[in-house]
Amino acid sequence: MHDNRSHPLLAQVPLTVSPFVSLPTATTLPYTYKTLPSTLPPSSTGAATSAEGKLQYVVSSSGHAAHPDEIIASCKALQAYIRKVQDDADRDLKAWQEGIAERDLAEKRRIAPGWLDAEVKILEPEKRPIAGTTNAQASRRSLMDGDVSSADASGLRQTPVVAPNSEGDELDRAFGGLGLNKP
Repeated sequence: MHDNRSHPLLAQVPLTVSPFVSLPTATTLPYTYKTLPSTLPPSSTGAATSAEGKLQYVVSSSGHAAHPDEIIASCKALQAYIRKVQDDADRDLKAWQEGIAERDLAEKRRIAPGWLDAEVKILEPEKRPIAGTTNAQASRRSLMDGDVSSADASGLRQTPVVAPNSEGDELDRAFGGLGLNKP
C-alpha cells in the first residue's frame, strides 16, 4: 500500500464496483503534522504533589504518579477486598454444602424414618439361649448345631406337615394364591 502499490495477495481478489457504494478517501495531513508520544511527559511546572502534600515521585509507564505510602495503602485496601470476597465465597460454599447435606438427610429420613435418629445403627437379631446351656455356650452354638432330641426339636415333631397335592398347590402355599376361581 506504500507508493500506490497494493499487497500481492490483495491484488488477486477481484473487486466489484457498485455505484451505490462510495469508498472512503485518505485524509491528507499537513506537512507540519507531528505524531504525539505514547506517554505524556511529566509536568513541566514541577513535581506533582498529592492532596496530603506528599511528593509523588513514583511514576508508572502510563504517566500516573503516586507516593509509596499511597501505593501501600492501595495494596492493603485491595488485600482487604480480596479477603472479604474470599470469606463471602467460603461462607456461601459452606452454606451450599450444608444445604446439600440437609437435603440428603431429609431424603434418607423419608426413605427410612427413625433410622438416623436412633443411636444403634447395626441391627442384630436377639439370640435365645438353648435349654441346658449358659449364655456363653448359647452364643457359640447355632440353631443348626442343635440336636434333634432337644426340647425345641421335640416341639417341631408335633407340628403337622401337610403333603402337597400338586405342584400348583405347593406354589400357592409358598407364594400365595392369585385368587382366581376355577369355573
